[in-house]
Amino acid sequence: MELRGDKVLIRPLAEEEAPAALAFMLENRAFLAQWEPERNESWFTLEAQRFDIETALVDGNADRRYSFGIFSDGELVGRIALNQIYRGIFQNSYLGYSIGERWNGRGFATEAVELAVRFAFEEAGLHRVQAAVMPRNTASIRVLEKNGFREEGFAVNYLRINGAWEDHRIFARTSD
Repeated sequence: MELRGDKVLIRPLAEEEAPAALAFMLENRAFLAQWEPERNESWFTLEAQRFDIETALVDGNADRRYSFGIFSDGELVGRIALNQIYRGIFQNSYLGYSIGERWNGRGFATEAVELAVRFAFEEAGLHRVQAAVMPRNTASIRVLEKNGFREEGFAVNYLRINGAWEDHRIFARTSD
């Protein structure tokens, strides 16, 4: 499955792309650290990246999580995922994404979010996609706003990012 936009395409990573995933993580380790959970050294290994890809494929088949690589001109430039899918009366997922430093500011995240949200509503049948963003991450907030997300609240000490509990602004978009 591939979802194409003008600038990027998103698709699940294949197991043989673990070296590319590792190269992306190593190249962007310092840049992404400010926005992600603290990672131990084992995360930055081929085995961990292979396991993450394999787990994502299993989760996708089980309708628990849909994880995609973001590609531009055939190169892995980021990752995006619809995490923690809840069915029943909620029909919700939590959106997470990252773009590598070299590709930041080119509209890749905006388009990847558009494609992932379209998948969420049209293919996965979700009603709601939610995202949490640290207030200082103005670029990410702008990506969500461009994609029709509305701010719904503020969560104090919401997630442990890079070793510290961080406040987050909560955004969501519904299928209607």
